Amino acid sequence: MLKPTLIALSLALALSLAPMTAMAAGDDAAAGVPAAAATGATPAAVDTDAPKATGAADRSAVLQASLQSLADKARPAHFGIIVMNLDDGTTARVGDDRAYMLMSVFKAPVAAAVLQRVDAGTLHLDQTVHLTPADVVGGAAVPSIGTRAAKGAIDVTLAELLSASVSQSDNTAVDALLKLLGGGPTVTAYLDGKGVHGMRIDVGEREIGHVFDGLADGTVAPAHETAQAKDARLRRGYDAAIAMPQNTTTLDGAATFLRKLQAGELLSPVSTRYLLSLMQAQVVPTRIRAGLPAGFSIADKTGTGSSYGKRIAAWNDMAIVTAPNGKRAIVAAFLRDTTSTDDERAAWFRELGALVAAQLR
Repeated sequence: MLKPTLIALSLALALSLAPMTAMAAGDDAAAGVPAAAATGATPAAVDTDAPKATGAADRSAVLQASLQSLADKARPAHFGIIVMNLDDGTTARVGDDRAYMLMSVFKAPVAAAVLQRVDAGTLHLDQTVHLTPADVVGGAAVPSIGTRAAKGAIDVTLAELLSASVSQSDNTAVDALLKLLGGGPTVTAYLDGKGVHGMRIDVGEREIGHVFDGLADGTVAPAHETAQAKDARLRRGYDAAIAMPQNTTTLDGAATFLRKLQAGELLSPVSTRYLLSLMQAQVVPTRIRAGLPAGFSIADKTGTGSSYGKRIAAWNDMAIVTAPNGKRAIVAAFLRDTTSTDDERAAWFRELGALVAAQLR
C-alpha cells in the first residue's frame, strides 16, 4: 500500500496536470470523442439577448429569464437547469418539476462514495482489482479500461478505475467500482447520510443498457429476430428507460452534491481535491465548458443517454465553474428525451456556459 505521503504527492501531481481550463468544442462522448487538451482559446461569442444587470437581484432576474429562454428553445423536450452563484447566493432554475436521468453523471457521486471509503481506510488507491472480458461493459468517451479488459484479464488499481470512470467516462470502470461498494443503493445511502437528497443511484451501466435494449429481464435478443421485432423491442426499451425512477436526480440533488463537494463537506481535503481534479480532467470538451471564455475553469461530469431513431434519452452536464476573479457557480443541466440536432444541443449548452460566465464577472 502507498504511504500517506506518497498518496498526497500523487494527488498533488494529478492536480498540477489537470488545470481547470475550459476546453475547445468538439464531438460528444457518445460519438467517440478524442481526448481533449486544455486550450486558452476563447470560444465564439454567444449572443444571449440578455440585458446587462448590476445588482444581485437584477442578475438573478436576467439569468432566470435567460434559462427560461433556453428551456423554451428545447421544447417539446424537458430541459432542467439550475445555476447557483456561490458568491452572492442567488439561484435560478427551470424545469424543476421532475427527476432527470443521470446517465454517466452518476460516475462522480460513485467516485465520491469510493473515496469516502479511502478516507476511512477500508479501500486504498493502490489496491488492485481483477477484471476479465466478462466484466466489460461497452461505452467510454475514449478507449480506456474496458478496451484493455476486452483483450484479456487485467489487474488495475483503484486509482486507475477512478480516473477511467470520471475522466474518461468508462462504463466498465464504474461498474467495477459499484461492485466494490456493494451496489448502487450503497451510494444513495452515502449521499443521504451527507445531506444530498433527491439523487438516487440504483444500478450500474450494464443494467441501464439492458433496459434500453429491451432486455431488462437479463435475456438475450432472439437469434433470428426480425428487423420489425427488433425495432419494437428497442422502442419499448427506450420508453421504459426514460420512465424509470432509478438512477435519477432532481435539480436540487445535483446542485447539493456539487455544493457540498466543493465545500469539502463530502470528503477529506485530499480526496476532495482528488475528485475535483478528475472532473477537471474529463475529456468531453463540449457542453457547458464549450461556452466558457478563456481564463475560466471547470470541474464537470457529462452524461449521454442512448437513442432511438431521432430521440436521445438524455444530454447532461453538471459543473463547478470558477471565474478568473475567483467567483464560483454551480450549474447542472439535464436535457431529457430530445429530438434536437447535435448542433442545436451544442449551441444550447454553449449558451448556458456563457450565461454562467456572465454571472460571475
